[in-house]
Amino acid sequence: MHFENQPHIPPATPGGSTASFTSLDIPHHVKKHRGSYNCGRCGLPKKGHVCHLPPTSTTTTTPTQTPTDSSVSVSTSSSRPPPRQQYSNLRRALSFDDSDLRCDSPEVEIDESEMDLFGSGCGKLPVSCMWEIFRRLPPAGLLAAGSVCKGWRETARRLWRAAEELRLRVPPRSQPGFVGSVLQKCPGLSRLNLRLESDLDSTMFACIAFSCPNLEVIEISTSETAVNRITGDELGRFVADKRCLTSLKMEGCSNLGGFVLCSSSLSTLWLSDLYCLSKMVFNCPNLKEISLDFSRQENDSTDLIAMVDGLGRSCPRLQNVHVASVRLSHAAVLALTAANLRGLRMLSLVLGTEITDASVVAISQSYSKLELLDLSGSSISDSGIGMICNVFPGTLSRLLLALCPNITSSGIQFATAQLPLLELMDCGMTICDLSSQYPTSDESGDFELQTTFKNKLHLIYQKLIIKHSRLKKLSLWGCSGLDALYLNCPELIDLNLNSCKNLHPERVLLQCPSLESVHASGCHNLLIEGIQNQVSNNFAAMENQFPNKRLADGSKRVRVPQFLSQQPYDEDKKRRRIASRPCNVLVD
Repeated sequence: MHFENQPHIPPATPGGSTASFTSLDIPHHVKKHRGSYNCGRCGLPKKGHVCHLPPTSTTTTTPTQTPTDSSVSVSTSSSRPPPRQQYSNLRRALSFDDSDLRCDSPEVEIDESEMDLFGSGCGKLPVSCMWEIFRRLPPAGLLAAGSVCKGWRETARRLWRAAEELRLRVPPRSQPGFVGSVLQKCPGLSRLNLRLESDLDSTMFACIAFSCPNLEVIEISTSETAVNRITGDELGRFVADKRCLTSLKMEGCSNLGGFVLCSSSLSTLWLSDLYCLSKMVFNCPNLKEISLDFSRQENDSTDLIAMVDGLGRSCPRLQNVHVASVRLSHAAVLALTAANLRGLRMLSLVLGTEITDASVVAISQSYSKLELLDLSGSSISDSGIGMICNVFPGTLSRLLLALCPNITSSGIQFATAQLPLLELMDCGMTICDLSSQYPTSDESGDFELQTTFKNKLHLIYQKLIIKHSRLKKLSLWGCSGLDALYLNCPELIDLNLNSCKNLHPERVLLQCPSLESVHASGCHNLLIEGIQNQVSNNFAAMENQFPNKRLADGSKRVRVPQFLSQQPYDEDKKRRRIASRPCNVLVD
């Protein structure tokens, strides 16, 4: 018995999806069908025929997205949010959870009379199976499937038209019309995520604008070898033409030079790698979140004071503000506080070494309802932390103070004690070992330097004691000046101790029953073993959580159900205990 060779779809990438079909009842010498000419209900020829039989039940399919291992994928539903892109370098300093930007997609109706068309050339595979297979293919595989036969081409065409979100990787040697040929197949596309490994120029940008008239969300990330050549004028025209655009995120914006953005629909704006901007005009009355990440070059001539002043006057609805620049100063903070943004909830001013405790005073006087405050890389001290605790005890839940060398363990302990709603705290590189910053006497022989080092010995090794009922994430990466750590945080799930080289295993106590991950890269082996023993003991103790009681006759001890215990029992804690799993100590 001979069998017909079945079509094969090569994957677009090494991890791409493939589709193959097997059939055992198709002879080898069957003539190739170009389509069925008979009615699918009664079997009579279709030409001049009106079928008298009633149609059977209509098959309805709702396209949904299934994650694949390939670098490109198509999404056509909103049943669940997509996995976060690992390749994106855009910093999420403002929102630590993915925001759901999806909407329900319309169902795709497939008529019974079209089943013959879909089944031809593929072993009469049911249309529902064909749809499920095709929706799992990457874009390159779906393009290849559309060229196999008429039925496959029609299924692929319907799938392209139903797509609402597209995540596409553009290889370095792709043809100029590659992006346009893919986008033109998706007239209903509203969300676009591009990973560019080739340069982004005005031609590709115009192609995106022309092919996606109803675009709402666009995110463009670039690789290390790709160059973003978009200018400020081109970006301004793109934003002005897209009347439905609500979110714009773009990397590699070093060639903008200056821009004027006017949009009544834009609510989220992320621009990174900004450099030497001559002008920045924002006319976006509905803008709620903005993230401006400038380059780390010292010769950046951007006037941040004028930028912040104009931002406050033209965008009154701002809620989340993130600015990362080495040129941030106390004057820029004063310009921001003068804007009087009443709805501001998240403020992130990163890498501003000229931001001091006086800046904290200005922030606390103007914005008393902050939920997130990020002053990483600033020069604030424990006094500034005290002012933060006095103003935001009832609202602040996330505090990030990494790379602040003037902060000690006393300030960190005070913050955790005075902020009851705190859930996330980052104190990386705050308590550092000063001995690594000074050479030894054999190398220099400088008596004055030795005296300075001895005067600061009391700041080298510090202990940190934190007891908090709601803290979930704590980061102490690079705190080489810590030699003792005591944590009593029942809700803590993530602890970062990377490069805490001077912690002693016998001086580390972790009373954190919900702990799931401990990052200990760069720590010595004895500390890693001590942490592993503690977290394993905590997990074993949780297994034996029910009290024991003897039976009435005193024969043996049995576990008492929790509802018989006199202590109050929380249903949420019960669910967490049932779903608990051993803690992972991550070294690499």
